[in-house]
Amino acid sequence: MNSSPVVPLLSLDSRTGCHHVNMSSLVAYEDSESEDDCLDQTEEVTSASIQTGSCEQNQEVRLCSFTPDPDRSVLDYHGKRSSSLLHPQSQPQSWFDWESKYCRDGTAQEKHLRDAAAPLSLPATQGHISPPQTLPNMPQSSADGLNPAERNHTVRPGVRPYVPKRQRLATSVGTVDLKYPAEQVPGNVTRESQILSDVSARVKPYLAHKPVASGIPRRLLNSLAGHQGPVNTVRWCPVPHLSHLLLSASMDKTFKVWDGAESGRCLRVYTCHSGAVRDARWTPCGRQLLSGSFDNMAVITDVETGQQVVKLDNQFKVMRVVPHPSSPEVFLCGGHSSTVKAWDSRSCKVVKVYKAGIQQTLDILFLRGGGDFITSSDCVSRDSADRTLIAWDYQTTAKVSNQIYQERYTCPSLALHPLEESFVAQTNGDYMAVFSSQQPYRMNKRRRYEGHKVEGYAVQCEFSLDGTILASGSATGSAHFYDYHNARILHTLHAHSQPCMCVSQHPILPTTAATCDWAGEIKVWH
Repeated sequence: MNSSPVVPLLSLDSRTGCHHVNMSSLVAYEDSESEDDCLDQTEEVTSASIQTGSCEQNQEVRLCSFTPDPDRSVLDYHGKRSSSLLHPQSQPQSWFDWESKYCRDGTAQEKHLRDAAAPLSLPATQGHISPPQTLPNMPQSSADGLNPAERNHTVRPGVRPYVPKRQRLATSVGTVDLKYPAEQVPGNVTRESQILSDVSARVKPYLAHKPVASGIPRRLLNSLAGHQGPVNTVRWCPVPHLSHLLLSASMDKTFKVWDGAESGRCLRVYTCHSGAVRDARWTPCGRQLLSGSFDNMAVITDVETGQQVVKLDNQFKVMRVVPHPSSPEVFLCGGHSSTVKAWDSRSCKVVKVYKAGIQQTLDILFLRGGGDFITSSDCVSRDSADRTLIAWDYQTTAKVSNQIYQERYTCPSLALHPLEESFVAQTNGDYMAVFSSQQPYRMNKRRRYEGHKVEGYAVQCEFSLDGTILASGSATGSAHFYDYHNARILHTLHAHSQPCMCVSQHPILPTTAATCDWAGEIKVWH
């Protein structure tokens, strides 16, 4: 039979003093040949090589531990003589791969190899094998029977050993690494895992019941500190069982997820932007975050892992990112540009462009159904603001109306009523105006919400879940709560010493709201 000779691997059992032989490799690899072929080749090699000696009937194989020498290259360990002893498809590419393949638990590996070698039968004319031979350029170790955890492995800097997925999940749940604070874990992911599987004890009692009437928060629950710059917006997760999660976007180039309804801990820090994060939103499923930044990028990020799913260059500073209400994979981007772009996150391409001929877009609001949307701009003419609010047809990209708001004030933010066919616009005239969400989008001149200050800040406004309460921040640092139907102030909450940028009312808890200010502070009230 014409076949290349195979040299058996020999080792010495330190307990019994018997020499052991490795007939072929006896190590099963996923890309190696089938077990039957390996057994046939083993029997052929055995019958060809046992003429020089014999061994015991039941043979045991032990794997030697491999300790690399940092002064020697990888090619030194894989010389011509040693490389010929291994299967050509399973040869390790580095000392770390070699160690991970061969340094296993001695007891488990011995049992596996003994079971694999059991079907082999050797002729009765066996003698004793000659004294053991050592492989060239292969260090020997006497720690074969030790536990792998007790071995001293030399790991190069920057190399992280592989940990099976089941072991990672088993050890990560409920485990906190005290070496890293919650906001400073390398890779922008805290060691607290499975944040999307936890349900807050405060939210859980409200999940089985219909939402009750909204109320007014009056007491401080948590003060969340951690941002190093102004916080532009805060938003609760829209998924009911995950509504304890609070998202914040800041000018310090980061956006964070907090346990806002209970502990107040920072669960994740995301640093995928190189510029100030102007806007951040939850996707409807609650598993991803959509953010826009002054670095011209719009990014979709996985909440759990912190990995970037999609990153798109708009070629202008992004002020607003808004997902389509019926097609969440499509979202609009507006900012320091005369156009608004519609992106498809599946193809990473611009599918529609809306040309307004204005300097920049301050806010974008989809009306009910997603067929039309409203944009607000900072373009104010000398006598009127005929392009301050523009209504667009989403499908045709045509302007439906630009004669919506006729007063000489810009509108930094918009909010849609959850039940009625209306929306409100925050104006720099220190009031909020109400408009119909049906064409021709008439303004209600008899109802106006006054009492707060805007003074050029991007102060946001928001409705409660039942639409009875309209909340707004203020340049004075207060949070104002209005009765939507009669425009009367229900309560003024002295929340911050710096301008209050946003007031976000909880979608499940009836009297809970979050506020943020220009100094980087976030507070949760109830």
